[in-house]
Amino acid sequence: MLRNLKPLHVIALLFVAAMAVIGTAWGFQLIGGYVPCKLCLQQRIPYYVAMPFMAFAFVMQRQGKSMMALSCLVFVGIVFAYGSGLGAYQAGAEWDFWAGPNDCGGGSGPTTNVADMLSGLKSVRIVSCTEASWRMLGLSFAGWNAVASFGLALLALLAGALCVQRKGRS
Repeated sequence: MLRNLKPLHVIALLFVAAMAVIGTAWGFQLIGGYVPCKLCLQQRIPYYVAMPFMAFAFVMQRQGKSMMALSCLVFVGIVFAYGSGLGAYQAGAEWDFWAGPNDCGGGSGPTTNVADMLSGLKSVRIVSCTEASWRMLGLSFAGWNAVASFGLALLALLAGALCVQRKGRS
């Protein structure tokens, strides 16, 4: 079954999956009103770092430069493994397995008057890094990010392996 997978298809899937995850995070923030904490924002950085490397890997693989694509994809895998660790760290803090960061809490932009601040308090959900504001199937945002980032790391490494495999066959 893996023989039929094409590296370009897996890289494209990786990119679309990463876009879906980061898009969901932005959706919960902009549409759902969840204000991300400092640690939540840090968990987005791997997506912002990795996505240009995915695009570059796609271009390199398309041009037949499999080793360049492999290098990018290994880097992407490492970045998402780091992101998975961040998510697991926050999820563990939410479950009181360990202490979370002391300087972490929800926030919003500065307000110019009291009326804006009071209306903002009614519509915005401010959360701490150590309190899960939402759970689905027992996992919080951070827990789901840990799972998604781990899956993306594995997918990046699979795409890299396919790049090398295809180079060996040609």
